[in-house]
Amino acid sequence: MVFLRSVHTISLRPLRLGASALNYLLPAALLLAGCATPVSQHKHTIFVFGTLIEITLADVNETRAEQAFLELDGAFQRWHRQWTPWQDSDLSRVNAALQQGNSIPLPASIEPLIVQSQTHYINSDGLFNPAIGKLIKLWRFHEFDQPGIHPPDATRLKQLVAAKPAITDIRIDNHIASSGNPAVDLNFGAFAKGYAIGLAMRQLHDKGIHNAVINAGGDLTVAGKIGEREWRIGIRHPRSEGIIASLNVHPGESVFTSGDYERFYLYQGRRYHHILDPRTGYPATGASSVTVIDSDPGKADAAATALLIAGAQDWQRIARQMGIKYVMLIDQQGVIYMNPAMAARIQFEIEPPPRILTSQRL
Repeated sequence: MVFLRSVHTISLRPLRLGASALNYLLPAALLLAGCATPVSQHKHTIFVFGTLIEITLADVNETRAEQAFLELDGAFQRWHRQWTPWQDSDLSRVNAALQQGNSIPLPASIEPLIVQSQTHYINSDGLFNPAIGKLIKLWRFHEFDQPGIHPPDATRLKQLVAAKPAITDIRIDNHIASSGNPAVDLNFGAFAKGYAIGLAMRQLHDKGIHNAVINAGGDLTVAGKIGEREWRIGIRHPRSEGIIASLNVHPGESVFTSGDYERFYLYQGRRYHHILDPRTGYPATGASSVTVIDSDPGKADAAATALLIAGAQDWQRIARQMGIKYVMLIDQQGVIYMNPAMAARIQFEIEPPPRILTSQRL
């Protein structure tokens, strides 16, 4: 069996890799796939979106692999430059115009992100909301490993929540965007990585490469197989070292996990993680981690965030609305919730077995 590991910073924001930050470089999932006979593989790693993206190509010669890696390098770097809200970019210029009450012609790099995110926002009842960039900046999770970090002022949080920024506040008419809500500040940290992986996979397909994995720190999309077998992954335990479960990933599927362990800081004995509930402005309390499987990596990325916020009480309803067919949610007491389709695919790797509650069919 071949074991492939990737390092995961789990951030779509600038990250300084200081000594304390290195303690958090753990993947949400490990690729465990192997095959009985050797298969030609080529691997390449790109550091982008604050994450190490590992691309593995199988059954392709070295020359074609190197050319594909070169093209994907350029594509991922371009997407990062266009979508970052933290420096001058296509996205930051759109944000500036909207907050000043101005209309702006949408760059081709940004319009699909907004349009698709509006659909996911509606289907998630607003739990997935890329318009809360001001809240994200206020919490400073991009500096989670810095000394003196602390939660923002409660009054300021209350004001931002009361302003109700929503991505559906953005109107698009003939590729021109406008908004009447100056509190809207776009940050696609819960969507851009999945969307980019989808674009990259299409590039590989167009080049005639049909057996590949793009693994962005444990969030991954699979094309084809490795030899005669499917890729197999292990899902990280949210509260201890190692994996809690494993499963086979079918060709064309994406597996994404959101967890409260990904980026957090401690203040006055309390733990604050980076997945914010738009309804309260505070870190979500509904779950420790959520893993979803879907054919669309962008939707899988958005849904993992939305379902973690929904928590154990409401994940089934939101999953149905978003069209997600495979879900595993682990609450903060370690109880595992799954729908039957996911339960049929998961193999647990811990002893004693966890407490599992299987829901109705989605």
